[in-house]
Amino acid sequence: MHESPAKLSGRKKATQYDSNELNLTWLNSHGCPTLLSMQKRIVQRGRPPGTTTFEAEPAQAFGEAVRAARKAQGISQEELAALAGIERSHMGKIERGQHMATLALILKIAVALRISSAELMTATEDNLGSGNGS
Repeated sequence: MHESPAKLSGRKKATQYDSNELNLTWLNSHGCPTLLSMQKRIVQRGRPPGTTTFEAEPAQAFGEAVRAARKAQGISQEELAALAGIERSHMGKIERGQHMATLALILKIAVALRISSAELMTATEDNLGSGNGS
């Protein structure tokens, strides 16, 4: 059925066997084989709820820059999203600072706004410097 503990050698050598519910491990320590049983750990993929992978302040400053440029040109959020090739709800998250846009998306938004990405970044930096991005 399973490999005999007597076949295991070395100071500390472990061999694992998986069953449906348990991890069975033979541990041979100092010539005394021992069968260890441990419950399988449940691995949850992704981030825990409520966590972010970006800093909120720059995301908010960028969102404010996008919103100000959009409003200055009289473009609706829906229209800007369509021009940039993204969903309107995604554009809303960007403008509210709930999502940090990728470089590719920053470039698309700048093109849709008919401004350079450098202008958009300058406005973002200005928002950070003025404390509006918090």
